[in-house]
Formats: sequence, C-alpha cells, structure tokens
Amino acid sequence: MVTPEMLRRLPEPVRRYLNYTNVVGKPWINTVRLRQTGRFRTAPDKPWMPMTAVQFYTTDPPGFLWKARFRIFGLPLLSARDTYKAGHGHMYGRIALFTIFDERGDQYDQGSLMRYLSEMIWFPIAFLGENIVWQSVDDHCAQVTLTDCGQSVSGRLFFDDTGRPTGFAADRYYRKGKDDLRLEHWSTPISEYGVRAGLNLPVRGQAVWKLASGDYAYWDGLITEVEYNGTIERF
Repeated sequence: MVTPEMLRRLPEPVRRYLNYTNVVGKPWINTVRLRQTGRFRTAPDKPWMPMTAVQFYTTDPPGFLWKARFRIFGLPLLSARDTYKAGHGHMYGRIALFTIFDERGDQYDQGSLMRYLSEMIWFPIAFLGENIVWQSVDDHCAQVTLTDCGQSVSGRLFFDDTGRPTGFAADRYYRKGKDDLRLEHWSTPISEYGVRAGLNLPVRGQAVWKLASGDYAYWDGLITEVEYNGTIERF
C-alpha cells in the first residue's frame, strides 16, 4: 500500500501531484491495461486518421505493448504495434498484409523508454519506484529520471497549483528521413482530467514534436478505460 511516508522526501510539486492523484492508501500497481480513442497522423502534411488502441504496461520491469488500428477512407486498413521490453524498443506497422515500417535500434530504445516515462502519469504509483529519481526545478516543475537495463532517460513534468499534471517535455529521437534520426524537443500537453480505476488521471492530451519548422502534433487522444493489476496480454 502507498503510505504518506513514501511521499515525504519528494519535491513539493511532486508531493502535491501524487496527493492529487489519490494514490495514498492504494495498492501497488504491477500491470496496467488501458484503452484509447482519438486521431493520429504520420507527418505534418498528412491528414489525421481516426484511431483506437489498447495498451498494456508492466512496472517491474518496465515494459509496454501498444496495439492500434487506424481508419483510412473509413476503413481499418492500417495497424501498428509499439513495444518496449528488456531495454529494447520496436515499432512495427502494416497496411493490410504489407509491412510499411519495422524499426528498432539504439535510438528507438531511448525513444520507447522515454515514451514509457511520459505515460507513467496513467499509473502514477510507479513514480515511487526505486528506478526513479526526482530533482526539484521550481514550484510547478520537477525533473524525473527513469533507469532500466543500464539506460536512463530524463524529462520534466509540469503541474498546476492543485497538483494536476499539465504536461511532460524532453528531448527524444525524431525520424526526419529513412536514415535520419535526430534529437528534437517533444512534449505531451494535457487538456482534460477524470477518474479512472479510482485515481485522478489525465484523460485527454496530445503528443507534439517541437520542430524548427513549427509544432507537429501527431497523437490526439482520450483515455477511455484503465484497469490495474488485471490480466494483460503477453509481450
């Protein structure tokens, strides 16, 4: 169970945040299943596609599986999987029976672990894990570092006066071309909150690349369902 003592050594905005989520008195979270709806696009000049997805997480060790389907011309033609397991990320997508991307490597390992860190807002008890280090920035921001399989990633979480998280920001590898992966600023602004599985969580937001050419929002979604410590798909 999460106790008030677990929060005492955290930076003040992080204590305010975890108290807001209502984690005190709740059991530890080992697995997560959530569902998303929304829209997605593959490039700044591409149209938005309606999206539905289910995602599974483990907290010890950190890992996730994201399975999504996208509608093109009203038909569910495109499917994608994004995974992080044992220190390695893997992105895979296909249209009908044809593979359109199958990506892995050091940069995807970093990007997948960074994605996991940013999405811990949907299972905030994991922010109390031994693999997490917090560093105070100011009254509305703290830097958080996650370490797994010898790799560490860091980003900044932002909070309002009540403790609600308002976004996450970090440098993450962006694919500009087939063989061109570069670090770019990346953020996940939050626009709506709700109660899911007994916790106060962000439920609507975006994922945005902050590029020299302008902001490129590529994911715009709503978390419709969350379940903790249930049965999840193996990955």
